[in-house]
Amino acid sequence: MPLLAFTALLLAASQTTALNNGVGRTPAMGWNSWNRFGCNITEEIIKEHADDLVTSGLAKLGYVYVNIDDCWQLTRDENGYIHEDPVAFPSGIAALSDYVHSKGLKFGLYSSAGTKTCAGRPGGLRFEKQDAESYANWKIDYFKYDNCNSEGLGDKPGTIRRYGALRDALNATGRPINYALCSWGDNNVWEFGADLGNSWRTTGDISDSWSSVFDIISKNLNLAKYAAPGGFNDMDMLEVGNGHMSDIEYRTHFSVWAALKSPLLLGHDITKMTQATMEIIGNKDVIAINQDPLGKSAFLRAVLENVFVWVGELTKGERVLLVVNTADHEISVDILMRAFTISDKDAISSFKWKVKAKDLWTKKSVGVFKGKLRLDAIPPHGVRMLKLARKDGDFPSLENPPAFYDTPIKIVGESLSILWLLSAILVVVAVGAALVHLEYKRRQQYQPLP
Repeated sequence: MPLLAFTALLLAASQTTALNNGVGRTPAMGWNSWNRFGCNITEEIIKEHADDLVTSGLAKLGYVYVNIDDCWQLTRDENGYIHEDPVAFPSGIAALSDYVHSKGLKFGLYSSAGTKTCAGRPGGLRFEKQDAESYANWKIDYFKYDNCNSEGLGDKPGTIRRYGALRDALNATGRPINYALCSWGDNNVWEFGADLGNSWRTTGDISDSWSSVFDIISKNLNLAKYAAPGGFNDMDMLEVGNGHMSDIEYRTHFSVWAALKSPLLLGHDITKMTQATMEIIGNKDVIAINQDPLGKSAFLRAVLENVFVWVGELTKGERVLLVVNTADHEISVDILMRAFTISDKDAISSFKWKVKAKDLWTKKSVGVFKGKLRLDAIPPHGVRMLKLARKDGDFPSLENPPAFYDTPIKIVGESLSILWLLSAILVVVAVGAALVHLEYKRRQQYQPLP
């Protein structure tokens, strides 16, 4: 493409103000090849995972996207059209797309908004029109656009132009394609991502470790207001089932991604999935929080020591409560009902509310309570996730909550521990005084006569 024409395309992209592709009203759910297979992908691996999404029942739960990440592409022809690796994908991408669709699923692909992908394959920069035409002809439903090799266009204007160019090219095809920006959180992409795509990565890549999960959570603490139907914060693909975290940590990982309305894209080998993994990713109640049509992310309500608390609005006037223990020891907490308010008036009245709660992991009712809710024995790196409803009215709106306006939680045992410490100090002082007195008496008793 001539430089002048490319510049004109970029300028047009920067002037377009909103994405309107009719998809992504709730976060995407499906499977992506990268976390488990990297570049070691083949046509057969993709078919096997499409098959297993169906036979395992995951597709019925909403996991419908089958997304090939990097390394499917190999060359461009003289007209700039992209071609697949003929060894890894001998039947071609179009035939593979047809196979995935024949299973009642949706098909996704990947490239980078640069001259090369992150693995060094041909990128999409300056070939947006040809690529969009190919993707539409292949009937793809999801497209992930990475951020490698951006050729000096990595600043905010350059990012908007690069991602906007493909957005407009995809929209021009008339095919609805869920467009996922993978710009690693650069330039605070959440501030403008909704104009460009259906989701935007907020951080660098995830890895299968608690430290990585906690790092990503930490970088998403204040981004809730940017999520809405049609555009969501993407915390990266899931690592559940890849084997380097405990089931407790995987449960926390899945819960936070769900409550914060991140896409739920599985990243493990589904063909070798354990029952424990299925019980986590197959939790219908937690999935329902993620897919709630209101599309509002839970927001960070409070942090106290190692305890993080999120609350969120759901349809039917219900609320979700998410409590994560990041400590290396067990913690119990009291959650005051004013956690679900943002005004002084509502906070005062909240002590009288009658609230019923369901634990979404034990699937049991927590009962009806007033004033506060006790959550006992949250394990290290563990989570409690509950859905709440009032029995005596409606919860007040949580629209535009201020940040950290009070601390509606209490770590159970703190006051008791302080009392025990004070008591111990008093005992030591008393014993010490008694010993001093006894020593004084002893010396008096054996004082030599003058």
